[in-house]
Amino acid sequence: MVVHEVRVHPSSAQLPRQAQLTWKMAELAAAAPPPTPKVAEMVACRVIDNAGVALAAINRQPVATARVMALAHLYAGGATLFGLPPAVRVHAEWAAWANATAVRELDFHDCAPPSAHPADNIAPLIAVAQQMRCDGAALVRAIAVAYEIQVALGRGIPLAPSQKEQTGHLCAATTAGLGTLLRLPVATIYHALNQAVLISHSPRQTRKGEMTSWKAFVPGHSGKLAIDAVDRAMRGEASPSPAYEGESGVIAYMLDGPDACYHVSLPAPGEPLGAILQTFTKAHAAVNHAQAFIDLAFELRAGVDLSRLREAVVRTNSTVHNIVGSGANDPEKSNPDASRETLDHSLSYIVAVALEDGWFHHERSYAHERAHRPGTIALWRKVRSVVDPVWEAQHRQAPPERPALGGRLELHLDDGRVIAGEKHIADAQVGGIRTMDKAGYEQKFRALAGPVLDAEALEAFLALAHQLPNASPEAVFRLNPVLPRGAVRPDRTDGKGIYDHAG
Repeated sequence: MVVHEVRVHPSSAQLPRQAQLTWKMAELAAAAPPPTPKVAEMVACRVIDNAGVALAAINRQPVATARVMALAHLYAGGATLFGLPPAVRVHAEWAAWANATAVRELDFHDCAPPSAHPADNIAPLIAVAQQMRCDGAALVRAIAVAYEIQVALGRGIPLAPSQKEQTGHLCAATTAGLGTLLRLPVATIYHALNQAVLISHSPRQTRKGEMTSWKAFVPGHSGKLAIDAVDRAMRGEASPSPAYEGESGVIAYMLDGPDACYHVSLPAPGEPLGAILQTFTKAHAAVNHAQAFIDLAFELRAGVDLSRLREAVVRTNSTVHNIVGSGANDPEKSNPDASRETLDHSLSYIVAVALEDGWFHHERSYAHERAHRPGTIALWRKVRSVVDPVWEAQHRQAPPERPALGGRLELHLDDGRVIAGEKHIADAQVGGIRTMDKAGYEQKFRALAGPVLDAEALEAFLALAHQLPNASPEAVFRLNPVLPRGAVRPDRTDGKGIYDHAG
């Protein structure tokens, strides 16, 4: 790996293109080697994972809304939508919008801790691959590059301290992946990256208070921005620079300020891509920061009479405490009427439900009636988090490829007993006791897609995904599985918005 120092430079310095981070990312995108078999297999697993969570969410309201908006932009030479026949095609940017929303809706796909979801890159890359008639090998390489960029940016330029949403890195990663997919020259990718970086940063208020369904739409929005940036650059248009290092750029005014200095590690020329192997998918449909505590709740609940519980204390690090725990100081995280998007980012709610049920379901665990059970509400109010110096130190000392987002869960009973357990990381995380392998991804896909996808189509999709590096451009069109007629609702425009207004 090559470590690149990234800091603000005055305009008078006229920082050369070749010294700018976006140029270095563009060089990687243009010249990245083909993925190793291990990386290609994991790319296939993430394509499978995305399809499963998307199909399980196919008729949820945000997904339906995004799909109807996309259907107002039909294009015979375009890309397909999850669930609909391959003859139904829309412009690639709108396929990215709809399909990425479907993937993101349940908060049940992969993670690059502490806060990124690099599988959000996949739907836009598939959409463009379909419209541009790219084959599976090109798509696999593009996905691997997108993971490489997003993981590198997330570790080297943390967004949480400046309260920024992950789109700032996601859009750049997707843009780089598109450059790889289309085999664009370095200069073209560079200009597309500058545009993408400058327009994609947004404040973290999208993850606080009344979160609403926008959380699900964010990756699709980011994908559209990336496709726009690449399309414009392909037509010969340049973009302002330096995007990161300029005295009025992203670092100076959107991140940690003009005195900040970051270090971003990117593969050296010819070095194998491997970042995707340092990420993992979720075992539970909840925020990444809660995964270890769901695992702990399952282990500790046996034999515990929850009516005797005086309080449940989560001892953890400041990241977990401030983002999803008591340190967020967000009353919506304790509100039974809060949106699903808020509840799946509420550590106290998640722990309460996991303790009561011993399982966690992507829909039933968040149902209105589930959140309004008197017993659940009473238990919910007894759960609190605190920053523990021991877990804070472990979090700060953990290697970036294996961040410690766990802690200690203590169940304090009314007779003075304390039932407790600890986990440094979630069971499914890289290095955990149940890290998901190829069979695990297939099992998760069958559980999520099996209820809506017929058996023959399910097996055909799995076979295609596992042969993705050898897939023809025609086969790439089958990467968004088709559901039986009538299973996708709605499957046409409804005239409710601007895009499909009849006039």
